Amino acid sequence: MDGFKEAESVGELRKLIDNEKLVFVFLYGEHCSVCHGVMPQIRPMIDSYNDLTSIQADIEKLRILSGEFTVFTVPVVLLFLEGKEVLRIARFIRTEELKDKIDRILDSV
Repeated sequence: MDGFKEAESVGELRKLIDNEKLVFVFLYGEHCSVCHGVMPQIRPMIDSYNDLTSIQADIEKLRILSGEFTVFTVPVVLLFLEGKEVLRIARFIRTEELKDKIDRILDSV
């Protein structure tokens, strides 16, 4: 999927989350039409945050991610601050709501 840098393994994703201060994760399914519709809406917004590292992963390709991140549906967006999950939105992702929540988190840091 055209979007953020693609994670090739759970280890790569975990390493990024553990080593970067603020990480945005987009979990999707290659055959998920909602995922493909949401990405073009959220990518420009996420790219506008200079201090935010972003990555995506295909849950169909890396099935272990479902258990690792307790994912029951896609798409899922996760935001990690210093290795801890501080935001999760699944399935119905509204860009304005996502931006508002990220802004509030960044304002409190």
